[in-house]
Amino acid sequence: MLYSILLVFQVIFSVGLIALVLMQHGKGADAGAAFGSGASATVFGARGSANLLTRATALTATAFIVNSLILTYLAAHRPEAPSAADLIQAPPAVEQQEAPAQTAPEQGPSDVPEDVPG
Repeated sequence: MLYSILLVFQVIFSVGLIALVLMQHGKGADAGAAFGSGASATVFGARGSANLLTRATALTATAFIVNSLILTYLAAHRPEAPSAADLIQAPPAVEQQEAPAQTAPEQGPSDVPEDVPG
């Protein structure tokens, strides 16, 4: 149960980290703003977004790495699940009908007379 919850958080952290990295502007964006591009005028101000996004990225990356380490530990110490071959049950054996027991042939008269000790 804990493994599944942490796996969901892992996906959330990874998507958040991707979004935060893509929202940040590169070092070359300042050069474009110097030549008249209005890209530097954001909601947070000219430099205000850099600190906020940088800190949010660092926190999300830290959470992602810690969560990855916990998931690795849980996966390594997970009780061994049965393999697929163990789960497949052998078909029930077809019982062979036993042939009726063979009776010994009736013994006929023997060559040795009955009154001779034997």
